[in-house]
Amino acid sequence: MTNWWPYLRLAAAALGIAALVRQISQTIGNAQVSTTEWGSHIPTVVANFFSYFTVLSNIGAAVSLIIGAIWMLRTRDSTQAEPRWLAVLFACTSTYMIVTGIVYNLLLRNIPLDGVSEWWTNETMHVLIPLVMLADVFFAPRRRALGWSAVTIAAIFPIVWAAYTLIRASFITAPLTGDPWWFPYPFLNWHVIGFGAVSLYIIGIAVAIIGVAALVVLVGRRRSIRSS
Repeated sequence: MTNWWPYLRLAAAALGIAALVRQISQTIGNAQVSTTEWGSHIPTVVANFFSYFTVLSNIGAAVSLIIGAIWMLRTRDSTQAEPRWLAVLFACTSTYMIVTGIVYNLLLRNIPLDGVSEWWTNETMHVLIPLVMLADVFFAPRRRALGWSAVTIAAIFPIVWAAYTLIRASFITAPLTGDPWWFPYPFLNWHVIGFGAVSLYIIGIAVAIIGVAALVVLVGRRRSIRSS
């Protein structure tokens, strides 16, 4: 497994990057043919693209997969566990991608794409890469045991992202609808579902992030003990 795992990581990273590139090119293309001032403002459309938790998580996953693969190839003759910084990076990006897969399949799968995304890019970013990161948690060789503080570290980015998203929403005109607000996900749109429902969704996702992060750390600790 040690011999081919870095190549699996590189292949997954390449597919994830291809999906991201295709997605942003389609997003910009939609803006270029838009007939409205708010829909054709490319800087806002691009900023919106990079405001999706899914997009940021997939970027993080691709970076960690590439770095992890290079590290494995450079140390292929060693049995030493991965360095702590790399283990923390994988714990974070694996958590985000697994939660992305869970949230998508529970809350977003039946929402029409409406030309914003294609089937293969959507499934790659929301299903395939999350499954790869889940497999990496359970099967990637030379895993290092982390302390439980890694769970806290993994929670930092989602908190910052949620605050950024909720603050920014009221300053952006939605490119597709022209609404004087823009949310990357409908379950955050308090104008439609109310503050109470949004609060419940945020609490639920926060619990999921902490729970998944704890599971990732737990699996890493147990696998490290067995492999030592």
